[in-house]
Amino acid sequence: MREDEVLSTDGTRIRTWSTESAGPPVLLCPGLGTVPESWPGLLLPDCGVRVHSWYHRGTMGSARPADPARVALDDHVADALAVLDATGVERCVVLGWSVGVMVGAELALRHPDRVTGLMLAAGTPGDFYAGVGGPFGLPTGLRRELARGGTQALRLAGPLLDLVTHRFPVNGLTMTLLRHSGFMLPGSTSEAVVAMMRRFRAHDWRWYFTLAAALAAEPAQDLSGLRCPVTLLSGRYDVLADAATSASALAALPQARMRVLPTTHFLPLEAPEVVREELSLLLDRVATVRRWHPLTPDSRQRT
Repeated sequence: MREDEVLSTDGTRIRTWSTESAGPPVLLCPGLGTVPESWPGLLLPDCGVRVHSWYHRGTMGSARPADPARVALDDHVADALAVLDATGVERCVVLGWSVGVMVGAELALRHPDRVTGLMLAAGTPGDFYAGVGGPFGLPTGLRRELARGGTQALRLAGPLLDLVTHRFPVNGLTMTLLRHSGFMLPGSTSEAVVAMMRRFRAHDWRWYFTLAAALAAEPAQDLSGLRCPVTLLSGRYDVLADAATSASALAALPQARMRVLPTTHFLPLEAPEVVREELSLLLDRVATVRRWHPLTPDSRQRT
């Protein structure tokens, strides 16, 4: 894996990362503040794809924008395009996780010539708060307000969270406890979780939840115009992205494939083999579409 830097359209310096595996390119729209170690199945030399991704604004070496308000969905889509342009990728399959689902979906809607297929993992296309707490069975409106208030409270508590998490021991024992907490399940390995959490815990949490609040404020996206192959992977025990809420956004897409897994929000860590399997199937579907419709690579229906 190698890292580099690109400039987004507003001049913000974005830190990128790419794998060097052989295979077709895939753009990964990451979960908020997440790191490559969150995707153990895609870091293997024989994973079959070459992954390109980036770190969100103000995290993991990417600069904060000069205008602190430039952290809306538009800005993250611009960062995604900057990664594609810098790596010389004209079009490819796009994979999104968590809030990256919003970014990937918006990229396909606005720039259909760049997206040949879409995999959405453990996330909702817009209206993020509506998907929080689904397994608890509370009304959507109540869940939305609780999630919004919780995000603001965590943003205000950022300095306290910094004091705790930056000193929290990350080792096999503590990560085993995390993997059995219910927020995460033991389908992930201790080694993978340790590798991820050693970097993830170092965030500036006030900035992290500033990013979260900006993206979560985006309304639900209308995906009915997409025509590229779409795959949705949801976790049955995901408390941040309810499977039913995610599925409803894809109900109008006859070409969409959905799979619900016995995982939490950390689906890439808990089911890396399934991610690779479904990504391979999606690439096959994309190849079939291109074979039968060689002149129509767009991801959105023409009007």
